Amino acid sequence: MGEVTAAALVVCYANLILPAHPAYVIDFKDCHDYKYFFIRFSHGTQMHGVTGQEPLHCISHTLGFWLSSLMEKHWVSLLIPLDVVKYVGIDLRQKSTIKFSAPSAYPVITFGPFNAPADVMTSLSHAIGTVSMPPKWSVGYHQCRYSYDSSEKVLKVVRTFREKGIPCDVVWMDIDYMDGFRCFTFDSIRFPDPKSLVDDLHSIGCKAVWMLDPGIKKEKGFFVFDSGSKNDVWVQKADGSPFVGEVWPGDCVFPDFTSEKARAWWASLVKDFISNGVDGIWNDMNEPAVSKTVTKTMPESNIHRGDADIGGVQNHSYYHNVYGMLMTRSTYKGMEMANAAKRPFVLTRAGFIGSQRYAATWTGDNLSTWEHLHMSLPMILQLGLSGQPLSGPDIGGFGGNATPKLFGRWMGLGALFPFSRGHTETGSIDHEPWSFGEECEEVCRLALLRRYRLLPHIYTLFYHSHTKGIPVAAPVFFADPQDPELRKVETSFLLGPLLVCASTLPNKGAHECAHKLPKGIWLPFDFADSHPDLPLLYLQGGAILPVGLPIKHVGEASLEDDLSLIIALNENGKAEGVLFEDAGDGYAFTQGDYLLTYYIAELHSSVVTVKVFKSEGSWKRPKRNLKINILLGGGAMISTNGIDGEEIHLTMPSESEVSNLVATSEFEHKKRMEMIHPIPDIEESLRQERAELSKIPVDMKSGDWFLKIVPWIGGRIISMTHLPSDSQWLHSRIEIHGYEEYSGTEYRSAGCTEQYKVIRCVEQSGEEESICMEGDIGGGLVLQRQISILKDNPKIVQIDSSIQARSVGAGSGGFSRLVCLRVHPTFTLLHPTEVVVAFTAINGSKQEISPEAGEITFEGDLRPNGEWMLVDKCVGLSLVNRFNPREDNQSLRSYTKYKCTRKFR
Repeated sequence: MGEVTAAALVVCYANLILPAHPAYVIDFKDCHDYKYFFIRFSHGTQMHGVTGQEPLHCISHTLGFWLSSLMEKHWVSLLIPLDVVKYVGIDLRQKSTIKFSAPSAYPVITFGPFNAPADVMTSLSHAIGTVSMPPKWSVGYHQCRYSYDSSEKVLKVVRTFREKGIPCDVVWMDIDYMDGFRCFTFDSIRFPDPKSLVDDLHSIGCKAVWMLDPGIKKEKGFFVFDSGSKNDVWVQKADGSPFVGEVWPGDCVFPDFTSEKARAWWASLVKDFISNGVDGIWNDMNEPAVSKTVTKTMPESNIHRGDADIGGVQNHSYYHNVYGMLMTRSTYKGMEMANAAKRPFVLTRAGFIGSQRYAATWTGDNLSTWEHLHMSLPMILQLGLSGQPLSGPDIGGFGGNATPKLFGRWMGLGALFPFSRGHTETGSIDHEPWSFGEECEEVCRLALLRRYRLLPHIYTLFYHSHTKGIPVAAPVFFADPQDPELRKVETSFLLGPLLVCASTLPNKGAHECAHKLPKGIWLPFDFADSHPDLPLLYLQGGAILPVGLPIKHVGEASLEDDLSLIIALNENGKAEGVLFEDAGDGYAFTQGDYLLTYYIAELHSSVVTVKVFKSEGSWKRPKRNLKINILLGGGAMISTNGIDGEEIHLTMPSESEVSNLVATSEFEHKKRMEMIHPIPDIEESLRQERAELSKIPVDMKSGDWFLKIVPWIGGRIISMTHLPSDSQWLHSRIEIHGYEEYSGTEYRSAGCTEQYKVIRCVEQSGEEESICMEGDIGGGLVLQRQISILKDNPKIVQIDSSIQARSVGAGSGGFSRLVCLRVHPTFTLLHPTEVVVAFTAINGSKQEISPEAGEITFEGDLRPNGEWMLVDKCVGLSLVNRFNPREDNQSLRSYTKYKCTRKFR
């Protein structure tokens, strides 16, 4: 539920090939309210990446999927503290020079240049801190939904995971567990005894995470509101009174987390809340999100009484980007106060530089589309490069309904992300792994068993991230920074020396795609689980990968369990790897209570020797079996068994034997993949059906107009001819693969091929020439549209559109993903230079905007008073857009119907 507030960091990656003794000069320049920072390298320095471009980054934008990448391409990082409401520029157009620009009110901190991107991250971590070591259970799989609406439903979901043998460690409670969406309360009917629920969950090896939002219901008698008012902790309006904004429970006030007093107050509430058996806390809506506002957040004029060391009393524009992080800091502190012997687990929607010290981050409200599956990997990699290694998307997509193939493919990839959680919105179909048929269920089971077998390695990566600041999931170019082609890779990533190669194409599995590998040795392997809808796995030559047994939750594992090492020798016949083990929770590891083992493998003559090179920590090595698997190539391997801590020897086969083993393995793998059918999907047949529909426009001819309309959801007008003047007023085109349309999050999606359920398609209604359509557009929302040529006024084409919230769903930043009516985003004007926008404002003033005016924003009483017109002065035609001005900035959460009428006359 939501978007991540962009952290004020631009990590820039472009390979710098420097002379043996590189010389560079740093200088600053102030000009026109901007600070310019230059790194000038010596002559001959080569830069590969975004050279010749000047990308801009809007760091304060919180809405939807608009955000530009936080990742560019050179081994330098630029850190701009606190809130930046303007743009940050990176300019590489001048030879041997990198130029950064930022508002001059903010100091600029730079790190670098460095020889490798990993060095940048380590240096950055010295300034912003590293991720807190997560509890081991949080590295397992998480299952969530908006919402599992009762204790019984929660238990049923978790028990189904256990019955079906699908690994899962955590179940999540969204806002429906609360009493009227009041934070720190429980619904007495649906969640009457949360402690007993958690006890039942713990008995079957599952943890529970519960949501807490910053919006506190403004209601006398509600203990949280009364306590906060008594302690004077609310964010204030400019006049000094508490700011009131609407969120889930209605009118709400908001804690001023910039103040130590408010943070301590919140932490004390969290401390008491934990006594209900709460294992983790989910901080949502904490940009903060406010409904019924244009910005979807609180006014910039609001006052925060911040601590002196972070800026003191300032307005909201100063503190907006750190509000969410300060909330999670307070939540984290409250969990520490409740149980100092446990590591807090917090998930936050809004993040900032340094928030990894207090919380994990997810990528916000995404959609159940292939495009958003593809986007999810670059997003988590970019968060990792911004210092946040514990992140992941909503697997399967939050908004809309996934298809079996999409969900299975997303789980295959998402099961290997640092934070792995499935989540979906209310009103959508079930999105549990077993909800899409047996084939998809099996793929999800295999994907999650992979994750749990790899948990020893993934948990070790988190230890390295905690101690060294390096990402858990890294871009492929980390393995070969000199290769600029690797920086284009968006479907593969590194988990240390483990390379994961996926496919985000619906018609191709990972095994059917060409994957760009870094230089050197990369050997494929699997766990006898290869499947067309699962990613490919490669191990880098010179690496040793520790893997565990296939378990259903972290609590099943024991230190004495059998351990396996998968080994890929490098060209010198050597390999090394590391394994970190501790109690999985608490802080005893900081006092030396752990076991950090460095394994090495060396080939001498034809014998590989595997042994412990060195160990750290006070723990004694357990007596356990150790299985050695040496990769030969093509998925082939040879194996032997021994005891952990003892030398283990394995004789390598001859070259001819290796060739035969590799050939046999490749043949058997190919045969197995041919026999396994990919997840069947309904999407292709639906796309074909819709493509056919999009080819058959419906003609509507009456009065002064002749229209051609695509009879699909939205009623796309592709042609509108004004007969008296024989002029084409509107003109679009048929697009077989869907129409580009805007949603409320500013993300452009393909309207024709989305998974709509059409309730009604085309019909002629009444005596007027009319086409009516209605369709379910997801999230409990229904779009209704009627296009008519009025019998009593044939000079007018009228389009009545409405969205009805029949089952109100969650949305981004306090508003639905489809706040805006789906409109015709592109059409051709006959006389574009002679077209103006005209309207009467709420205050009665007449406004007329010509093309020369550029972009103009109208707020308050200057907004249109229910109508605006697009007027073609040459032919005297206009498009009239009518709406309710009292609802034009409201969220679909807050009312049941939004209606808009457009007329062409």
